[in-house]
Amino acid sequence: MTTNTARGTATGTNGAGTGGAGTGGASANGAGRRARRGAPAAAALAVLATALPLAAAPPAQASPAGAQGRPAWCPAVPGHQVDCTTMRRPLVTGEPRLGGVDVSYAVVRHSRPGPALGTVALNPGGPGETLIDRAEQVAGALQGVLDDYDVLLLDPRGTGRSGRLPCDVTEAEYRWAPRAGQREAVAECAEELGPRARGYTSAATADDIDAARERLGAPRLVLYGMSYGTYLMPVYADRHPERVEKMVLSGAYPVAFDSLARPGAQQVSLTLRRICERSGACDPDTAVHDLAAVAERLRTRPLKVTAEAGGERRTVLFTEDKLADLMYEPATRGIGLHPGEPGLLGALPAALHAFAAGDEGPLSALVRGEMEGTGTEDQASFLAVTCNDYVRAWDPDAPVSERRRQYRAALAAADPADFGAFSPEGWAAGQTDGGDNCLNWPRRGTARPQPTDLGNLPDVPVLVLSGDLDTNTPEVNSRLSAAQFRHSAFVSVPNSGHLPEMESTGCALEISSGFIRTGEVGDTSCLVRIPPVEVVPVPR
Repeated sequence: MTTNTARGTATGTNGAGTGGAGTGGASANGAGRRARRGAPAAAALAVLATALPLAAAPPAQASPAGAQGRPAWCPAVPGHQVDCTTMRRPLVTGEPRLGGVDVSYAVVRHSRPGPALGTVALNPGGPGETLIDRAEQVAGALQGVLDDYDVLLLDPRGTGRSGRLPCDVTEAEYRWAPRAGQREAVAECAEELGPRARGYTSAATADDIDAARERLGAPRLVLYGMSYGTYLMPVYADRHPERVEKMVLSGAYPVAFDSLARPGAQQVSLTLRRICERSGACDPDTAVHDLAAVAERLRTRPLKVTAEAGGERRTVLFTEDKLADLMYEPATRGIGLHPGEPGLLGALPAALHAFAAGDEGPLSALVRGEMEGTGTEDQASFLAVTCNDYVRAWDPDAPVSERRRQYRAALAAADPADFGAFSPEGWAAGQTDGGDNCLNWPRRGTARPQPTDLGNLPDVPVLVLSGDLDTNTPEVNSRLSAAQFRHSAFVSVPNSGHLPEMESTGCALEISSGFIRTGEVGDTSCLVRIPPVEVVPVPR
């Protein structure tokens, strides 16, 4: 069943829809009231979701040491009881010689009298994002759910309160290094971690979540994954199918995704077209043409930009792959959170147009702004999980020289038309979690890639939310994620990016919260009220 509501769609895939727009009986005025109440929740959610780990958020106020038997680091959330504990878990199951790891979690209890209706397990992405020290923000984002549901906040092993894993590679150092430097940073990180690297996988974190569930006595979990969480939660569901009640996946991609990220390259051009068409501030064809012209220029004549990044003054050669990274990750993050402000995406058409005409100033300013916003969070968990788990364009058991040959063969065999405005090499090298970034990840002492068949997924209600401007986890990938399940519903959220819950009206959060309570999509009429992205006018 497919129902269109303006530019939003609710779709049940694989023959068993969970509902569509217009169901649930809510009036348009009622949906509008709920959306307005949800706007502060969207702002609270903004601190949680990103493609690369952020610098650590300010910790929530902690409970006094020993209060009600809780550890000193246990956060306080107004209006809610919070229970915290630390579990000792094997680093690698079946290999006691490698020791263990302490995994911590907090449970924010529901506010209404009586037993909880269930337990929601949340993961906001990364890999590497933490939750415990952000408990108050989570409670603000999930305020409707927390009336009746407990919310489990587990810091994945190697992050936050769960034995932070260092390898002395910061976000600023990794992101702004040339591609060869990124590959070398991965190799250095693996050397620093040594055999410990095998313990940091999505499967291990999924099993940690299930160990927490068992300790809590929760028979099943509602899984809520965002970005990388949409990879982790299907892994959990495949390993523990009988423990899943329902799932919400936001900004989703399938476990067996395209290792060259071609859907994202195509989405970049589509996103530029959409914001130009909806705003009227730029010509769609011109915006895409300018993007291609800038990418071609940067292949041979990089832009040199100097700015403070991660506490150090850095000079970056802004090449085609850095442009690809800009368009793939930060450009569509948090779209819609601040209506009336163009943000990075809304400023890009004018900056690209100026650069294509010979004026480097506007694009240089955008790059400097991105550099100045880059943090110093260690990338150990991010690199370990992505290099251990993700599918690659080469055989991970092959030596590096053979991997390199296989990777180049995969690029050569790809159709250049599948990469939109970019060259295959430039686009693939712009992926900080893909392309050839893990080429030097060791064969020995690390985990094998996560299996992609997922043959044990449960037949439970699944909601997949996708921002229709998202270039990081584009709609094509989100639909493939929904197709992994027999009983799924797909909702495209207009004028939003990565992640759709961060749009300002609270509509997407209301849809996901309603699904958690009922297992059905319900009324999606509020989607039509999400305003288009503000775009800096481009001279015609």
